[in-house]
Amino acid sequence: MPAFWHWFVAVGTILFIIWCIWLIGWSARQGPQDKSDADLTGHKWDGDLEEWNNPAPKWWLYLYFITVFWGVGYLIAFPGLGNFEGMLGWSQEKQYEAEQQAAIERFEPIYAGYAEMEFEALAENPDAMKLGASLYASYCTTCHGSDARGAPGYPNLTDGNWIWGNSEQQITMTLKQGRNAVMPALAAALSGDEAIDNMVTYVRSLSGLVEADEAAAAMQPKFVALCSACHGMDGKGNQILGAANLTDDNWLYGGTAEDVRYTLVNGRNGIMPPHGELLGDNRTKILAAYVYSLGNGD
Repeated sequence: MPAFWHWFVAVGTILFIIWCIWLIGWSARQGPQDKSDADLTGHKWDGDLEEWNNPAPKWWLYLYFITVFWGVGYLIAFPGLGNFEGMLGWSQEKQYEAEQQAAIERFEPIYAGYAEMEFEALAENPDAMKLGASLYASYCTTCHGSDARGAPGYPNLTDGNWIWGNSEQQITMTLKQGRNAVMPALAAALSGDEAIDNMVTYVRSLSGLVEADEAAAAMQPKFVALCSACHGMDGKGNQILGAANLTDDNWLYGGTAEDVRYTLVNGRNGIMPPHGELLGDNRTKILAAYVYSLGNGD
């Protein structure tokens, strides 16, 4: 925090506390025993029901004093006065790290025990999969959804369609290192709306969505030249590159003519962030087994 704001907060807080103490002390004064009209507030109801300006009860005022002094003690012990860190040296970062360490000491032996199991046996263990579901809820639902069915641009993990493969090594690599699947924009290479429309029809015909007319079928050499390096000569994709299979009914970004056209013209850039440092080896294996179980009907 800059020096100006440090002093602004610190001095402002101290002055406010002093003002509170003065205000409570002033409110604690006792009025005269013989009431006079000067002690009336001026509020009147029903013609003759008037309100006196009586001081608050002593016990009530003492509670105010206790609250103020407690606040002063808190500001001495904990951060609250600008850059002053407090006598106890507490910080939210230190508390978070302590809680994380406590959680590691409690749960890591459990994770380690499950991580020693064979991968497929782990995916069939109900207790381990409960842990996997908890890990999935913490790290994966934002993109893939609470039901793991994904969304446009985020793979459905339950359909058995594996863009990057479903072996232990492949899923673990996805979780640890993340993935980056790049579909380049091909508008310039296709050169013209008519060619783009024909390529859209040809690509959609590979999965049986439409019948390719003569103009669309004529795009096959162009497909080989521009697309086969990733998607293969037959359009069945390549898991090593994360290139989608264009011959099935799974469309990551949508299979309508508008969706496919957008993909061709603008390209796509699908990013799966790495989670290796967050999860560690043992939790990564459990989560990988859980994801594997989702896509294999378990």
